[in-house]
Amino acid sequence: MREEVTNCIKVNLPGGVVSAGDLYELLLIAGNAGAHTVSIGNRQQLYFEVADSRLEDLETDMFRAEVSYEINHDQFPNIISSYVTDNIFNTESWLKEGVYKDIFDLFDFKPRLKINLVDQHQTFVPFFSGNFNFITADISNYWYLYIRFPKTNTQYCWPRLVYSEDIPVISKVAEQIIMHHKELFYDQPEIDPQLFYEMVMARNNFVSQPITDPLKLPDFSLPFYEGFNKYVNDKYWLGIYRRNEWFPLQLLKDICALCLKTRVGQLYTTPWKSLLIKGINEDDRRDWGFILNKYQINVRHAANELNWQLENLCKESLKLKKKLVREFEAYDLRTYRLCFAIKMQPKTGLLASIIIKKRNTDFFDILHTKDFNPNSKDFAVFKSNVHRNKLGKFLIELCRNFYTLLINNNITPILEIVDTKEHEIADESVMVYQCKNCFSIYDEAYGDEVNGISVGTSFSDIDVYSCPVCEANKDSFELMENR
Repeated sequence: MREEVTNCIKVNLPGGVVSAGDLYELLLIAGNAGAHTVSIGNRQQLYFEVADSRLEDLETDMFRAEVSYEINHDQFPNIISSYVTDNIFNTESWLKEGVYKDIFDLFDFKPRLKINLVDQHQTFVPFFSGNFNFITADISNYWYLYIRFPKTNTQYCWPRLVYSEDIPVISKVAEQIIMHHKELFYDQPEIDPQLFYEMVMARNNFVSQPITDPLKLPDFSLPFYEGFNKYVNDKYWLGIYRRNEWFPLQLLKDICALCLKTRVGQLYTTPWKSLLIKGINEDDRRDWGFILNKYQINVRHAANELNWQLENLCKESLKLKKKLVREFEAYDLRTYRLCFAIKMQPKTGLLASIIIKKRNTDFFDILHTKDFNPNSKDFAVFKSNVHRNKLGKFLIELCRNFYTLLINNNITPILEIVDTKEHEIADESVMVYQCKNCFSIYDEAYGDEVNGISVGTSFSDIDVYSCPVCEANKDSFELMENR
C-alpha cells in the first residue's frame, strides 16, 4: 500500500509568545487533522505534519479560528524576540512585557524578511540572525538597527537610533523597497547602504536619536534553559527540551490546560527549539511535576547537548548532532561559553561560536568566530574537508584550545560593533594569516592598529611582526581562508 504524502504546516508565533488558550485551540485543530507531534523552529515558530487527505479539514478549522499558517512554505518568517528572557535571563533592561506587546500589536503586515527584536543585555536570543535586527540602546524606547540584506552577509548599521513605535513602519517600508528593488538590495555582491537609507527616509518622518556610542555586545554565555527554576516574587519557570525536537501533542494540551487552570497566561517558544512557561506558583509545582512524570520528560540534559543550533526539520543535522554529543559525553567535554551550529545548506542564518559546515556528502569544514562570540560575523576556518567520522576529534581539540586561550586571557571579546565598509564580510573566501597559538587573524583589509600597520598592508611586506594578542612572532602565522 502506498504511503500517504504528508504536508508540513508552519504557524508563526510573533515574538515567540502565545496565550495558553490560543495554543490549546491550535493543538485541537492539529489533532483533528491527524497530527500527533509538534516541533518548535529556531525562529520560535511551530511545525506539525498533516496528511493530504486531512488538509481540507485543517484549512476549514484554521479559517474558522482565524489562524494564519503556511503549507510546505516559509514565505513569511516569524518575528523573533527576547521576550522569553524578561525577568529570567535578563532583569536590567528598560525593555519589558508591555513594550514588546505594543510593538507586536503595531505590525499591520506579514513580514517576508526576518525581523529580530532583542535586548542587548541578554545572550539567549541571537542578535544578528535576521534581516532587520533591532537591538535595544541604553536610551529608553530606542533601538539600534542592523540590516543584513537578503542573501548576503552585507550588514549595515542604520545611522540613527529607532523609536519603538516606528519599528513596524520602518520594517514595512524597508521591506517594500528591498523587494521592489531586488536589483539593488537583494542577493547583490555590492550594495549602496546610503542609497537605501535615503529611499527609506524619503517622504517618511520617523522619530529618532543620534548614535553617540556604538553597540556593545555582552560576553556570550548560554543560560541553562530547562528544568524548574525560581526567579522573581517566589515564582518558578519551567523549561522543556526534547532531544528529538518533537513534542507530543497531548503533552502540550495538558500543559495548556494546566496553565489555564493555574492562571498562567502565556507560553514561550525559544530559538533553541524548547518551550518555556513562566509564573508558576510554588503550590502548583506538584501538578507540573505530575505532567513531567506522565510523559517521562527529562529536564536535566547536559549543557553540551543543549547549546546547538540546527536547521529546522533537518534529520541529517539531528543525526550528526546526536553522534557528536555522544562523543562529547564520552570525553566529558566542557562547552560553557560555546555553542555549535550545523549548516547543511548555505545561507541558513544560523549563528554560533563554532560552525560545522557541510562541504559535500561526508566532508565538512569547521569554522569559529575569531572571538568565539556567536553574535560575531568574523569567521575563521579551523579545519577544512574533515570527514564526518573525524569531526568529534577536531571539535574536542578546538574546545580545548578555546579554554587554553581563555585561562591565559588571550580571547578579547568584540565589544563594539562598528559600521564601516571594511567590516563587511563577503560571501567569497578571503585569504588571511592566522596565529597558530591564539587564532588571531591578520587581514590586510583591516591592518593592525596595535602594531601601527595601516589598512591595505600585505603581510608579506611586513619585515618584523608580533601577534597583538599573544606576542608570537611572524613565523607563527599561517595562510588560511577567512569566510
